[in-house]
Amino acid sequence: MQIDDAKEEIKRADHLIYVSLKYTRTCDIMQNIFKRLVAAYDHAILASLEKAKEQGKTEFIPNSKMLKAESLYRLKRKFKEHLDLYFFMKKVGASDFGRREEYRKHVTMLCYITEEKIVEINVPQVMEYFEKTKLFINDVEEYLG
Repeated sequence: MQIDDAKEEIKRADHLIYVSLKYTRTCDIMQNIFKRLVAAYDHAILASLEKAKEQGKTEFIPNSKMLKAESLYRLKRKFKEHLDLYFFMKKVGASDFGRREEYRKHVTMLCYITEEKIVEINVPQVMEYFEKTKLFINDVEEYLG
C-alpha cells in the first residue's frame, strides 16, 4: 500500500538525518534527504487520491506528480501548508546547489532556485522539514482511516 511506502521513505530519511548527516555533514546527504522526503510525499499523495477515487470524490488520478499534488490540494484544502512544503522541496531537489562549511557543524546547502533566488538550507531546517513531512504522513493516515 502507498502509505506503507511513504513510511519506509520516512525511515530512510530518518537514518540519513540521524546517522549519515550527523557524521558526514555533507550537502550530498542533505540532497538525498530531500529526495526521500519528496518520495514520501509522492506516496502519501497517491494514497490520498486513491482513497478519494474510491469515495467518488474524483474521477481519475493524473499521471504527473505535480498534477496529483494539485488535485489533492483541490480536494483537501487542509493539506495546503503541507503541499506548499512539497512544492518547495521539489524545487530544492531539482535545483543546482552550492556548499558552505561542508564537513563542519554549520554545513549549509545553497540552492539556486532561480538566478535571482538563492535559498540557504542548514541542518535545523532539514530537521524541521522532516518533522513536517512526518506530520503530513500522519494526517494522510487519519484521512485514510
